[in-house]
Amino acid sequence: MLNDEQLLRYNRQIMLGELDIAGQERLLAANVLILGLGGLGCPAALYLAAAGVGTLRLVDDDVVESSNLQRQIAHGEADVGALKVDSAARSIAAINSDTQVERFAIRADGETLAGLLEGIDLVVDASDSFASRFAVNQACVAANIPLVSGAAIRSEGQVGVFDPASGTACYQCLYPDAPEDADLSCAESGVLAPMVGVIGSLQALEAVKVLAQFGEPLRGKLLMVDGWSLQVRRINLQPAVNCPVCGSR
Repeated sequence: MLNDEQLLRYNRQIMLGELDIAGQERLLAANVLILGLGGLGCPAALYLAAAGVGTLRLVDDDVVESSNLQRQIAHGEADVGALKVDSAARSIAAINSDTQVERFAIRADGETLAGLLEGIDLVVDASDSFASRFAVNQACVAANIPLVSGAAIRSEGQVGVFDPASGTACYQCLYPDAPEDADLSCAESGVLAPMVGVIGSLQALEAVKVLAQFGEPLRGKLLMVDGWSLQVRRINLQPAVNCPVCGSR
C-alpha cells in the first residue's frame, strides 16, 4: 500500500491509466540487477531509482576514470578513483533515498551470476563485452528471468527484451557467435555521449514496462537507433531452433 508521500512522489506515473497504483506498487516491490555502471548502466540506474524501483543490485568491478565522465552520468569529478558501484549508489541515494542499493564490486561471470540472480525479478544488461552478454543471457534463461539488453558504440545503439517465459528469442538467437568487431570498445571506436543516454534510458523504460506490466515491451523485438541520421528500426526476432541456450525450450 502506497503512503501519502509515495502517492505524491509518483503521481505523474500513477496518472497513467494502464500503470495506475497497482503498477507503481509492482515497481516498489521489484528487485532489479544492473550489470555494468558505465554509459548505459548509469542512466538506467538513475531512471529506475527515480521511477520507484524498490531494490537495485549494482554489479561492476571497475573504478571511475576521467575519460568516463563524458558519458557516465552517475559519476562526477570527485568520484575519479572510486568504485563505480559506490559512486552510482551515492547518485541513486541523492535521487531516491527509499531505493535500496546492493553493491557488488565483482566481475560477473558464469560462476558468480547464479548467486547474483537470487531474488531478482529482472536484469538490465549494460555490460560492454559479448562474453558478458552471452553469460548473463544464459543465466537468465536458466533462471527464467527477463533480460533487458542494450549496446551502443559510435553513434549507434540497440535495445531488446529477452524474456524466457514468453517463449521469444533469447540474446544468443540474435547473435549465435560474437561478431568480427566484438572486441571494439568505446576507447577504440568512440561514442557520442547522448547516444548511451538514449539507449540506457530506453533500457529503463523497457524494464519499467515489464515490471509494472504496462505498455508493450520489446519482447521478441530489437530496436536499432542510428543517432547520426536519427533513423529508428524495429525488427522481429525469431527463436533459433538450434540455439544452444534456449533451443530445448
